[in-house]
Parts: sequence; structure tokens; C-alpha cells
Amino acid sequence: MTGLEKIIQEILDEADSAAAEVLAKAKLQAQAITDEAKKQGEIQSRNILQQSEVDAADCLSRAKSAAALQKRKRILAAKQQIIQEVINRARQQLYSLPQEQYFAMILKMTVKYVLPQKGVIAFSKTDFERLPEKFEVALNDAVKEKGAALQISNETRDIDGGFILIYGGVEQNCSFQALFEAEQEKMLDRVHELLFL
Repeated sequence: MTGLEKIIQEILDEADSAAAEVLAKAKLQAQAITDEAKKQGEIQSRNILQQSEVDAADCLSRAKSAAALQKRKRILAAKQQIIQEVINRARQQLYSLPQEQYFAMILKMTVKYVLPQKGVIAFSKTDFERLPEKFEVALNDAVKEKGAALQISNETRDIDGGFILIYGGVEQNCSFQALFEAEQEKMLDRVHELLFL
């Protein structure tokens, strides 16, 4: 081998050695980058998993709350329906009372609502046609303690039952419908207490 060939061989050997060293360093750097990427990937994986678990728990909690709310709404609606049915049945029972009991109740109601003055009382057509004999006398006997006097009107009113008290031009609606509507909230509360508490 000549001197020139020797020099070229040394240069080639050094180049191979330098290339091997650069390649080894590059492999180490690549391994470090790969290891770091794996480590970051695992951390992100754990974070995503934890967040998914939190999100799933939150979603489940909201679903349970929504279901509980729907259940409460349905129970409340059912209770209100039952209460309304009880009130409607009570109202229907008033209409179907035997005549004697019905007009005894009308007398009690009149005493409760009458004003201490002269006035007129009007009934529905159905009630007017079935008024007991001498009802006006019984009515005035019942209200005289309150300083009242009532005359039964020959004009009937379009009411479901009960009566209308008339003083001059002012009317006091004591029909069953008006009284039930006026006492609706109290009746709802009372029936709820009786049925559900």
C-alpha cells in the first residue's frame, strides 16, 4: 500500500469511526425522544382516562337528578289528580243530597254569608222549582239573629247550586262553583294533608 493509499484509508477509517459515533449519538437521542414521548403519552392517557371517569360520573349524576325530578313531578301530578278527583266527588255529593238535607245545608250557608240587612236571594232554576214549602219563612227565621231579612227572587240564575245574595245592585255569589273556587287552595291543602301526610 502506498503512502497515499494509507492516508486515504486512515481518512476513511476516521470517517467511519465519526459516522459510527454520530449514528450512536443519534440512536441515543432517538431513544430518549421515544422514551419521553412514551412517558408523555402515558401521562396524557391517564389524564384522559381520569377526565373520562369524572365526565362519566358527572353525566350519571345529572341523569339520576333528572330522573329523580321526573319522578317527583309525576308523583306530584298524580297527587294533584287524586286531590282534584276527591274535591270533584265532594262537589257532586252536594248536588245529589236528598232534598231535605240539601236545603238544610242551604240554610246554614245563608246564615254564614248573609249581611245584616234586607236583601233578595236567587236560586238556580232546578233549586227554585224544588224549594220546600214555607222555605222563605224558615230562611228568615234562620237569618234574623244576624239582623237580616231575605226575599226569594222569582228570577232564577244560571248557577250550578247554592244561591246569589242581592243587596241593591250588589250581588254576592254563593254558588257552589264560586265557593269551591274561592276555597280551592285551602281545600287542596286540606285534602293533601288527609291523603298524603
